[in-house]
Amino acid sequence: MNAHDTGARTLTASRIVTPDGVLENGWIRLSGPVIDELGTGPAPAGATDLGDGWLVPGFVDIHCHGGGGGSFTGLEAEQTRAALAAHRSHGTTTTLASLVTAPLADLAKQVGALHELVVDGLLDGIHLEGPFLSAARCGAHDPALLREPDEQAVRTLLKAGKGSIRMVTLAPELDGAIPAVRTLAEQGVIAAIGHTDAVREQVLPAVDAGATVATHLFNGMRPLHHREPGPVGTLLDDERITVELICDLVHLHPAVVGFAARHAGAGRTVLITDAISATGAGDGTYELGKLPVTVVDGEPRLADGSLAGSTLTMDAAFRNLVHGGGLPVTAAVHAASTRPAELLGAADRVGSLRPGLAADLVLLDDDLDLRRVMKSGVWDSTGR
Repeated sequence: MNAHDTGARTLTASRIVTPDGVLENGWIRLSGPVIDELGTGPAPAGATDLGDGWLVPGFVDIHCHGGGGGSFTGLEAEQTRAALAAHRSHGTTTTLASLVTAPLADLAKQVGALHELVVDGLLDGIHLEGPFLSAARCGAHDPALLREPDEQAVRTLLKAGKGSIRMVTLAPELDGAIPAVRTLAEQGVIAAIGHTDAVREQVLPAVDAGATVATHLFNGMRPLHHREPGPVGTLLDDERITVELICDLVHLHPAVVGFAARHAGAGRTVLITDAISATGAGDGTYELGKLPVTVVDGEPRLADGSLAGSTLTMDAAFRNLVHGGGLPVTAAVHAASTRPAELLGAADRVGSLRPGLAADLVLLDDDLDLRRVMKSGVWDSTGR
């Protein structure tokens, strides 16, 4: 079977993770770009054996800024394609392009450029991480460019997106934040809480207004305190909120990853990369927005030493959740594929291995290292 064979065929694997559990010595039949049937026992004649390991659905990354030397903030489609290719080679088959804080006019241009790639099907949408963030918790966002989420600014960006903006991160303590959350929810856009110095009493009104996601929980937030739970304790303990985790084991200690994922459960945990253009491109000097970032030993940092995104890939996040966080493989599948697809309203297309969904597959070995990647029934030629 070659990389461009897209006809009907059957693959066998020692373990196939489905929504109903793990198929031991299972098989999956594909019909072009779509999954046709799954089963166990004797495989249909002519099946191709993938050997030992795990066959899981393609990963869905809802928070990614770039990779392979390319950034989603650039206006050139080639940069976006380079970033997508870099992450595709690590198992990400569905991507939400994240943009960092910039002047409103620049963001509108960036959104407009990415919209065309959403229409073409290369991206599943756009995530605005800024400019509606707290200066006290701005992280790698230029504090001089932050602004309050007034109605005109929010609607200007939504109009530029032409329906492509799927998520907006904001700090709930800012003036205008609660009406902005309501506007986003009414427009079918995910309102996410992040880069915030809010106390619990400022977080809850945003959740009540329709916010449903915690942007990279713990990071860029007022920390948990035993007398003031702040955003971390409030969001982690609220059944209405899905929590993003940067599972590179640098942003979060393995014990914290395990604690948060177990408390939130499979229905509320999402793995993200928060990856920047340096991902897959090696150490050196890069830009995140207009801020200089230095990458040493794979860790991107600003001049003051603060982390500035990551060089994480989803296969590593998946592996870290299991080996570092102590979660089962089935929970990692839900966090890396199923739950993010549900958030995007794309669970009828991607995120699980079941009949009728896209043939987006990731083959992992017994140690959860990536072996091959398939997108829409075609093996990635850059796969390992």
